[in-house]
Amino acid sequence: MLLLRCSLPLLLLLLPLGSRPQKLPTRDEELFQMQIRDKTFFHDSSVIPDGAEISSYLFRDTPKRYFFVVEEDNTPLAVTVTPCDAPLEWKLSVQELPEETSGEGSGEPEPLEQQKQQITNEEGTELFSYKGNDVEYFVSSSSPSGLYQLDLLSTEKDTHFKVYATTTPESDQPYPELPYDPRIDVTSLGRTTVTLAWKPSPTASLLRQPIQYCIVINKEHNFKSLCAVEAKLSSDDAFMMAPKPGLDFSPFDFAHFGFPADNNSGKERGFLKSSKFGRQTSPKPRVDLHKVCIGNKNIFTVSDLKPDTQYYFDMFAVNTNTNMSTAYVGTFARTKEEAKQKTVDLKDGKVTDVFIKRKGAKFLRFAPVSSHQKVTFSIHSCLDAVQIQVRRDGKLLLSQSIEGVRQFQLRGKAKAKYLIRLKGSKKGASMLKILATTRPNKQSFPSLPEDTRIKAFDKLRTCSSVTVAWLGTQERNKFCIYKREVDDNYNEEQKKREQNQCLGPDTRKKSEKVLCKYFHSQNIQKAVTTETIRGLQPGKSYLLDVYVIGHGGHSVKYQSKLVKTRKFC
Repeated sequence: MLLLRCSLPLLLLLLPLGSRPQKLPTRDEELFQMQIRDKTFFHDSSVIPDGAEISSYLFRDTPKRYFFVVEEDNTPLAVTVTPCDAPLEWKLSVQELPEETSGEGSGEPEPLEQQKQQITNEEGTELFSYKGNDVEYFVSSSSPSGLYQLDLLSTEKDTHFKVYATTTPESDQPYPELPYDPRIDVTSLGRTTVTLAWKPSPTASLLRQPIQYCIVINKEHNFKSLCAVEAKLSSDDAFMMAPKPGLDFSPFDFAHFGFPADNNSGKERGFLKSSKFGRQTSPKPRVDLHKVCIGNKNIFTVSDLKPDTQYYFDMFAVNTNTNMSTAYVGTFARTKEEAKQKTVDLKDGKVTDVFIKRKGAKFLRFAPVSSHQKVTFSIHSCLDAVQIQVRRDGKLLLSQSIEGVRQFQLRGKAKAKYLIRLKGSKKGASMLKILATTRPNKQSFPSLPEDTRIKAFDKLRTCSSVTVAWLGTQERNKFCIYKREVDDNYNEEQKKREQNQCLGPDTRKKSEKVLCKYFHSQNIQKAVTTETIRGLQPGKSYLLDVYVIGHGGHSVKYQSKLVKTRKFC
């Protein structure tokens, strides 16, 4: 195959070079390698090189034509056209070469004008035509010699495309071969995960060529080529690194489907590109499209998807030597619905215990039976912080993160119904107590100061006693202090595991009780009490707990304090 460019004078200057007969109807490999290395030879050119894929651009309604010459009859020929982001109309035709270029003549070449007239006056024979956005092929085991023309047109929009042509299709095989069953199978489906499996490409399993698989996930449609995916993606998107062995890729590690990946998620991505013809393309909005190459695995789990959402999955086998790809038959799947939450009804003035799994959520409903002016919600989070949302008849009234004991008072409404959503911690399971009431004086939980730490005075520490202090409030409450001897290697991590504030004095041994007393102060600045704990052993460690007990009998534990007596006095 001889490579030619589209300006006709250059074409006609090159044509006489073909008058020298070839012994074999194959490309000149040395010339081909030289031309492939010299990228400028094909830049902005209508020459199709033998055995190499070219990428180019079409303006809407502006046809483009490519040429190549087949010098001998009965030459194998394969032409592949890959549309990227728009359907194409393309046609392949051939016309006879001037007699002197066919390899049969022996006289002087005809004058240039006569050759030009001879080519332009002949109408080519159409061999193949196609209209659409599929990757389409023309393959012939025996093609006639002649000047071949490939005409392409995009009527929808400006678009990219790729063309590959070769006279040695049997030996080249640059595109990975598909297995006999090229479908992607959905082997497992969950609320946030989809597991995919596919048969390996024979190019990898039989020919031992380096093949990697690239998965594309989106919520719009399937893609027929990898260049269509690349055209859709913004310029700053790139192939992601393959996950470590044994770890599947989590798309929402890179963008979290349906959730903003960063603070710039609302901005448009793209670029403004102007051509020498003065045309412009507007910046593209950000697309929810993701691509990842995973090496040679043929089973893969996509995670962190949205429940009850339809996703499209495409798989491409990529020959890493040629960087050319072949598409498997794409598939789609809808993730399962979120499990319906059971709603717990709250009774007016009664404390309800709630347990929430890690990252889980619970729904509660409060429907007062009588008219009311205000509703009070008291929440006691036993462990880590929890998120609370309160809606009245669908309208959001409250959304906060709470720790310890918190109380909220909301304006009431006749026959109103309140829906409370509690979301657990990411660190672990959550426990809490909640009370809803329309009676403003009904307070089951004791009030707490902002600081619930216990302070130990090091200078007052002896071999048999320690002195501690803690804050109170303006409300008169009962305080009970407990002690427990612990090992010297008892650490903060162990103490943290025992920080369930909802466990009351009734769970403690009687021998651990130090004393109980009532305490309050109208001056909040002076609401401090101290206590000396005696009868301790020298050089021993003790864990101290203070419980405040409200009028309703419910208790809240202050933060535990680890103390140690002096060893020598």
